[in-house]
Amino acid sequence: MHEDDLVVVLGAGPRLGGAVATAFARRHAGVVVLARDGGRVTALAGKIATQTGAAVHGMSADATDDTALRQAFDEIRRRYGEPTVLIHNPSVAVEAPPTQTPYGSLIDGLRLSVGSLLVAAQEVAPAMRLAGRGTIIVTGGGSALTGSTWSAALAVQKAAVRNLALSLAAELRSDNVHVVTVTIDGTLGTAGFDADRIAAEYVRLHELTDGPRGTWASEIVWRG
Repeated sequence: MHEDDLVVVLGAGPRLGGAVATAFARRHAGVVVLARDGGRVTALAGKIATQTGAAVHGMSADATDDTALRQAFDEIRRRYGEPTVLIHNPSVAVEAPPTQTPYGSLIDGLRLSVGSLLVAAQEVAPAMRLAGRGTIIVTGGGSALTGSTWSAALAVQKAAVRNLALSLAAELRSDNVHVVTVTIDGTLGTAGFDADRIAAEYVRLHELTDGPRGTWASEIVWRG
């Protein structure tokens, strides 16, 4: 971990996103938390800054709006510099099996999840390539591997972000940019799926970026 690391957590909420932001802040990285609700993300940033004493900033951005998301990254660069770590979290569950999933809900979910990953990766990759160092960690889900009748839309989102993360890993590896998807095959808050433990794994994966590429993996399946 470098002291000048700047970590952007896209889709930062009070559970895993907040835990990941806190874990990096405790390691003295600068952190920007991005979410749609400006009031909540500002409060989250303030809470983490108070807990850790680190520089933590909250910014509002609609992950479904590619123009607004690119503008948010422009603002991050202007205020804080180039991100060296991107954490990607956004997804949404629509509780329905495939035959009952509204078309619009499926497409909106893809825009939120894999669409925002595409935009965010395009925004951070150029500077990471130039520096010869960077980390992109994508929060995946076990339904990407199995499908789902509880939320077919979420399963499709997780399958799409998994595939894009693997594609990014293949493209950027030779530029020394470490891309990994953490496929969480379980439910947050249950035994083995504590948000703080998973957040510590995200920090560990970033620390591997400065080691030999032979230690990298493009996917970690977390089963508790």
